[in-house]
Amino acid sequence: MDLFNYYGLGIMALIMLPNIIYAVKHKDLASPYKNKSLTAIEQIGRYGCFVFMIFNIPYTYYDFWFIDGKTVYIIVNAIAVVAYCAIWIILWNKSNLTKALLLSIIPSAIFVFSGILIASIPLLVFSALFAVAHIFISVKSVKNLQSHRTISIRSSL
Repeated sequence: MDLFNYYGLGIMALIMLPNIIYAVKHKDLASPYKNKSLTAIEQIGRYGCFVFMIFNIPYTYYDFWFIDGKTVYIIVNAIAVVAYCAIWIILWNKSNLTKALLLSIIPSAIFVFSGILIASIPLLVFSALFAVAHIFISVKSVKNLQSHRTISIRSSL
């Protein structure tokens, strides 16, 4: 694989597409869970994954380490991206734990899987940071939102 990973760019573009559309349609949406340290770790992991999914820095990755690695990389990531986009479509207006888990675990798994398959040390490090922080923040946000709704309903009665 060369310095520039076109497949990684395609994966990133497809993962970001539903997120961008959702952000445009829900401009006032903010995460109800606030933790500056964890959010910083998530963002560092996110942008590190973006960079190392698209760019292969020499001496930090070892390329596909088995014969049909590239084929497996393309097929598994394509299935994961299609599943991710399908879940966005199916659960578009929902705000529940299932959506939070699926939409945080799938991209995390894509980054970890890609890092393993191309044996990219930086991608593995950043994907670990991103996965832990993103999944935790997603779950906490849904739980905070649900508890806020419960409190709002109780106070209106």
